[in-house]
Amino acid sequence: MDWDKLRIFHAVASAGSFTHAGQMLTLSQSAVSRQISALEEEIVTPLFQRHARGLTLTDEGELLYGAVSDVLTRLGQAEEALKNAQSAPRGSLKITSSHGLGTYWLLPRLNEFLLAYPELQVHLVFEDHELDLAQREADLALRMRAPVQADLIQRKLFAVRYHTYASPEYLARAGTPQSLEDLVNHTVIVYGETATPEIRDVNWLLDATRRLAPGGVSRALRINNLTGILHAAEAGAGVAALPDYVAAGRPHLVRILPEVEGPTFDVHLVYCDALRQSKRVAAFRDFLVRAAKDWKY
Repeated sequence: MDWDKLRIFHAVASAGSFTHAGQMLTLSQSAVSRQISALEEEIVTPLFQRHARGLTLTDEGELLYGAVSDVLTRLGQAEEALKNAQSAPRGSLKITSSHGLGTYWLLPRLNEFLLAYPELQVHLVFEDHELDLAQREADLALRMRAPVQADLIQRKLFAVRYHTYASPEYLARAGTPQSLEDLVNHTVIVYGETATPEIRDVNWLLDATRRLAPGGVSRALRINNLTGILHAAEAGAGVAALPDYVAAGRPHLVRILPEVEGPTFDVHLVYCDALRQSKRVAAFRDFLVRAAKDWKY
């Protein structure tokens, strides 16, 4: 069997559709479909059941998927062993996190790591949805919830807390709310419906006001990422709930409602068990543990 076809088959089986697999492999949907059809013809066996909602593996497809997964795992382990034969960490390191955590916590600290390991090529992917580490979409992830997969190693780094902020200009114009009930008469800046943040209760401030008063706040400005919410708060557009790692670098914002505590989330470093012996992963893990220990707010 042709390895290129097997690699594409594995991507399709993991993604559940030709379109998503094509996006992962940077191939067109038609090219992926042709390769799967050619593989099925080659082995004279249907590998997928095709239906309107996507694809499911046949029994034979499940068997082949397990075998290809084992091969990919062994190849990954061999790749790490070859890289670890070098005296210093080198090669590429793909790191993913949510947009906010990556932009406002990781990036300000990353230069120390880059200077310490000049032979490592770092690739950052900031997405508010989780990439699949088991499929090697990334090597490591910073996540604001613990993973449930058994083959992922996790390490808690620090806790993130949310509080409420507004600009001095906004407070001078609209007044300073003294309680959650007062927010009913204010503009509250929240995540938009199209956002897919990995944290639960992301619009806790809006939800809290809805519980206190029918209809909730008089106006909600919805923005689908943390950078937009931050800039809107700085521009005086309203009141926003911000994580402390963002507020720490912006003393010009005024914390209001100090008695109101938002949700707390634990940030975890996550990577596959297959990368346990990786020098690249170990170097970044140790760097993050030191950075998290030194950071207090």
